Amino acid sequence: MKYFVTGATGFLGGSLVRQLRAAGHEVVAVVRNPEKAGHLSRLGITLIKGDVTDKESMRAGMTGTDGVYHVAGWYKVGVRDKSEGYQINVRGTQNVLELMRELHIPKGVYTSTLAINSDTKGIERNEDYHFSGQHISEYDKTKAEAHQIAQRFISEGLPLVVMMPGLIYGPDGTSLSDNALRLFLKGQLPMIPSQSAYSWAHVDDIAHAHILGMEKARAGSTYIVCGPSHTLEDAMTLASRLTGKRKPFVVPPFMLQMTGWLTSLVAPFVRLPEMYHPEALRVQAGVTYLGDNSRAKMDLGYRPRPLEEGLKETLEYELGKMKK
Repeated sequence: MKYFVTGATGFLGGSLVRQLRAAGHEVVAVVRNPEKAGHLSRLGITLIKGDVTDKESMRAGMTGTDGVYHVAGWYKVGVRDKSEGYQINVRGTQNVLELMRELHIPKGVYTSTLAINSDTKGIERNEDYHFSGQHISEYDKTKAEAHQIAQRFISEGLPLVVMMPGLIYGPDGTSLSDNALRLFLKGQLPMIPSQSAYSWAHVDDIAHAHILGMEKARAGSTYIVCGPSHTLEDAMTLASRLTGKRKPFVVPPFMLQMTGWLTSLVAPFVRLPEMYHPEALRVQAGVTYLGDNSRAKMDLGYRPRPLEEGLKETLEYELGKMKK
């Protein structure tokens, strides 16, 4: 099969295209700078110079493919310039899905997120849940808008499957949680909030779930493909046991909320590290992003690995990089 992939240079997209190539599929990837994507061309991936924000730049590469994986997304939290969030997550999704429809692509898989549900208040929400309220971050907000666009295209007949991962981690991860793990390994993570919880999934499991979605899911369906749910404190306790390093102090969420209020006073004038930006502190302060993956397990045979297994691999990898 021949697949068109957006976001192939990213964390999840990179794992996806490696798995697709390992299975013998032909892959065409749209990338902003082909000169910086040599690792993809060495896998035998055809690179097309373009961007999801430029619809016509993707037309030639998508033409004649058997399926589209729209993985590209803006996920920054705690940055000043948030304009790319709308352009990539919202306009980019509109562009990709419009092009799919125009080119009569047989099937597509779109990467949404549990973050469209914002704080789930400790409850593992399923695919039938619909959040209404104010989102915590620009990422949550723009991905929620993109999710609605995807659902509208589905209602109009586009053969699309929507995947909703939770927290994605793994070697060379790029999220706030991945950065927190690296700071922990360096002994530079002084404290973590209690109550914060996520549904943790290894990047390779999420990528495999996307392939299952393309191969098995009925067009028009939506699946939560998160991993097992654990608090951040649970994860750091496990990381401490696996590495022998001191676990960060656990503090009540109001301490991060208070810190966020204080940093909000200086954020307009001082460039703060992303982890200490008011927005980043808000999404860490006792917030839960939890999902119920039972439907994906039953319908698709999705089997995410336990956190201990994936975290052990990730920590060993990151420690190895630190020693080089």
